[in-house]
Amino acid sequence: MTAKTDMPSDFIRDIVAEDVRTGKYERIQTRFPPEPNGYLHIGHAKSICLNFGIAHEFGGICNVRMDDTNPTKEETEYVNSIMADVRWLISGWADKNIGGAPLYASDYFDRFYEYAVDLVRKCKAYVDDMSREQTDEYRRIGKESPFRNRPVEENLDLLGRMKAGEFADNTHTLRAKIDMNAPNVWLRDPVLYRIRHASHHRTGDKWCIYPMYDWAHTLSDYIEGITHSVCTLEFEVHRPLYDWILDALELPEPRPHQYEFARLNLTYSVMSKRKLIQLVNDKLVNGWDDPRMLTISGLRRRGMTASALRAFAYNIGITKYPSMTDIALLEHTVRNEFNRTATRRLAVLRPIKVELTNYPEDQVEELDAVNNPEDANAGTRKIPFSRELFIERDDFMETPPSKYVRLRPGGEVRLKYAYIIKCDEVIKDNAGKVTELRCSVDLESKSGGATSNRKVKGTIHWVSAAHAVDAEVRLYDRLFTVPEPDSASAASSGATGSAADFKSFINLHSLEVVTAKCEPSLAIAQPEERYQFERLGYFALDLDSTSEKQVWNRTITLKDTWAKEAKKEVRQPAGAIRQASYPAAETR
Repeated sequence: MTAKTDMPSDFIRDIVAEDVRTGKYERIQTRFPPEPNGYLHIGHAKSICLNFGIAHEFGGICNVRMDDTNPTKEETEYVNSIMADVRWLISGWADKNIGGAPLYASDYFDRFYEYAVDLVRKCKAYVDDMSREQTDEYRRIGKESPFRNRPVEENLDLLGRMKAGEFADNTHTLRAKIDMNAPNVWLRDPVLYRIRHASHHRTGDKWCIYPMYDWAHTLSDYIEGITHSVCTLEFEVHRPLYDWILDALELPEPRPHQYEFARLNLTYSVMSKRKLIQLVNDKLVNGWDDPRMLTISGLRRRGMTASALRAFAYNIGITKYPSMTDIALLEHTVRNEFNRTATRRLAVLRPIKVELTNYPEDQVEELDAVNNPEDANAGTRKIPFSRELFIERDDFMETPPSKYVRLRPGGEVRLKYAYIIKCDEVIKDNAGKVTELRCSVDLESKSGGATSNRKVKGTIHWVSAAHAVDAEVRLYDRLFTVPEPDSASAASSGATGSAADFKSFINLHSLEVVTAKCEPSLAIAQPEERYQFERLGYFALDLDSTSEKQVWNRTITLKDTWAKEAKKEVRQPAGAIRQASYPAAETR
């Protein structure tokens, strides 16, 4: 078993490489263990790329295992969305390293219970009658439960009755017996099982006691033969409990080992699943796959490619220290790929009509246009040119500033791939709004003409009015107006902030819908293709598109339109490093 030579390098891969070199394991086995209580987001993409990347690079296997131990929050819809996201992200890259169909923690519920009985018999677990509030308080102050020293037979009887459904929710728990004075609070007799009379999306009503995350996660890793259990940094304090469970049950080698890395924190976004659910439930976005959401399904619908997302995950690297990643890096990664691969097309988002008064009324020319200047093999296409055109409203100004190089009264511009035109007359409606421009065209200025080398400063895009295809175009932007909505909400509240405060920084202009005029070749555009609307940005067909009505999503602008605003912010002192705090692990 050897590693691929072109793989990225980080401290976790270095550990795996050393284990491969020494033959510590027969085969490398990793896992991606999402809880099916929501859709995956871009932070999960980093974990997917790491876990599947390690399996791909070292000839191993990566399991997708649903952490389905909380029946009140989990749904089959989420399972299906998770698998769709994973298969899309690794498709054509590491799909052969996926461990078949998804696995589930619920697959092992019977074995988990057998291990729990074994732990009780070893006097290393007990049934506790304290309330959740009492349990939390006793753990906080390091005080033993009055039920801690129950006899083994009594604990076994109570555990069996818990399983049989004799007790109400929250009346009993099974707790590990470790050390109530341990500096690490996770070792202060943590809860392993709780009673929850709720139907499970896979096991139905078979169970009314459900394992806690640490118990289920550790034992699932062991049962599946996981070698490297890679978690985000907030689970570092859980690792001693992970090891204690394996030791207390005296499980034979080989055993898994847990490693932690820093989770992704991204500017202009929130990563908490609880907050993403708020955005969906409060209808601040149009569902989990809204293209403004940094869910994997939202990014995919917006037009992001799996290859760009994987490149981003590799570019940000794997570290042990939490930090904040600028979303501009994600945007740069997308632009870098699309500039090389996206097919060029002409479209006008906010059209204003132009009549070329000296161009023959019935004449239509087929002009050559480049499909991709970055790809010599992409070739050219024909685009129609006629007397009436559409140009962008922003490409004309009646009283422009001094450095304005686009169209103005009496001014000239070149139409890309076509002629030089001059604005002779401005037509307005009764309200004074410009409705049409009448221009003259230099008929010798097209490529090959007598004046084709005549220089003008501005070049703009256009679409032939008679041949234009109407399309709905959705112009998406960042969902939040501040770089760190969580920190901003905390600062504005003067304390720690409330869970809802982040929503006050929603960007009210994060979506604009326009009716565009597109060149006719876009009528047969393909959903899997990515297009650059020249001078405007990168676009992809939306799921709402039909044969009767095209709907386009702007994946990203051509340039970082936020960069200028960012320069206005107060800069940190030289050498300052922005570090992001990370939340405690969510209750699973």
